[in-house]
Amino acid sequence: MRTSRIMSLFAVLIIVTVAVTYNSCNKKEETPTNTVPVLSTKIATDVTSSTAKVGGEVTSNGGASIIDRGVCYSTSLNPTVADLSIQSGSGLGVFDCTIAGLSENTTYYYNAYAINSVGIGYGDQKSFTTQGGGGGDLPTVSTNSISNITETTATCGGDITDQGTSSVTARGVCWSTSVNPTTSDSHTSDGSGTGSFTSAITGLSSSTSYYVKAYATNSVGTAYGNQQNFATSGGSGTGCQGITTITDPRDGQVYPTVEIGNQCWFKENLNVGTRINGNQNQTDDGIIQKYCYLDDENLCDAYGGLYQWNEMMQYVTNNSTKGICPVGWHLPSNTELIFLTDFLGGFFEAGGKMKATGNTYWAPPNSGATNSCGFTGLPGGYRNDVGQFLDMSFTASFWSSSQVEETPSSAYADNLYHNATWANKTIPGKILGLSVRCVKD
Repeated sequence: MRTSRIMSLFAVLIIVTVAVTYNSCNKKEETPTNTVPVLSTKIATDVTSSTAKVGGEVTSNGGASIIDRGVCYSTSLNPTVADLSIQSGSGLGVFDCTIAGLSENTTYYYNAYAINSVGIGYGDQKSFTTQGGGGGDLPTVSTNSISNITETTATCGGDITDQGTSSVTARGVCWSTSVNPTTSDSHTSDGSGTGSFTSAITGLSSSTSYYVKAYATNSVGTAYGNQQNFATSGGSGTGCQGITTITDPRDGQVYPTVEIGNQCWFKENLNVGTRINGNQNQTDDGIIQKYCYLDDENLCDAYGGLYQWNEMMQYVTNNSTKGICPVGWHLPSNTELIFLTDFLGGFFEAGGKMKATGNTYWAPPNSGATNSCGFTGLPGGYRNDVGQFLDMSFTASFWSSSQVEETPSSAYADNLYHNATWANKTIPGKILGLSVRCVKD
């Protein structure tokens, strides 16, 4: 699967592994014990005018599971995962992937990358030059920001600052639900020549993520601008419709709400049910059960409860089921979580916009936390598969209602971190206890 967001199908729950010690004052000190992955980059093969086969080999996971790996690339030196990238599974070993949608007669730089809970490791930088159609220079084009987004339309455009070897005969934008769109995908035709132009994107589906590039064509070939992404509104939700709080009739708890895009979310972690100790598994006994971090009910009041996936789902496997949410609300599907993070700017930016600010709840440095969307994500930590509680103040992990078809003992979740602005996709085992947010029907 190709992705510029590194957000879909991450392989395991990212959990910062720590060694716990106690100083002479009996204060808990947590020190990371792992390192970033070690890997190498393979030499490109089968290079054409628009594609190249690349890859890498992960030789060490750094002591923590590899949750994502692939190749990042750019026309500039030292590309990172913030540039364009291709995902290629997870784990150790050799991997291959094919980059498509490249420009003719262009030199690209690329690195293999791998991600574990500590961070991102890169291989050695390599380069290749695509084949061309008789030589000459392509146009130079950039892509405008997206605006006027509705359920089915959006406005974009581009700016052609150099025509290249010959006049620009076609220009516009192209888009797709996959990364790296080309003129083989949906596209506009917005005249010819250099300068700025505006493009009307139509025929979109509601509540869907799209990727857009401006393009410009001359006699040498077609050049593409930088990639932009956005999510359409509508379809999967109707917003909060003026609702600012919801009272759970089961226990009288009041939850504030926040509208993000067309979705209406709880602004706090769900805290419903009868507490059981962390050394017990939650069971299908007709009573909603919850974990409180360190078995402390006061921490449930502050951070919400922690729930095993089956208990949260109330022992069904339907996407977007009500589960343990109040009537009129449901558990978010993986698609709804993807829409949320895409609406907030994608994998790298969304976490900062979703985290509560300051260090009342989050451990320093609480990187990039602005809570600009009002989600107010809290780091409730998690309960592991042997009943231990870990990572409060360091990690927020939110279940989705979507299980992983290939490994039905796991389900999709989203994580936020004290030391990153990421909001990344993970697939933890269902036995773990994670936080829960509800979204309005």
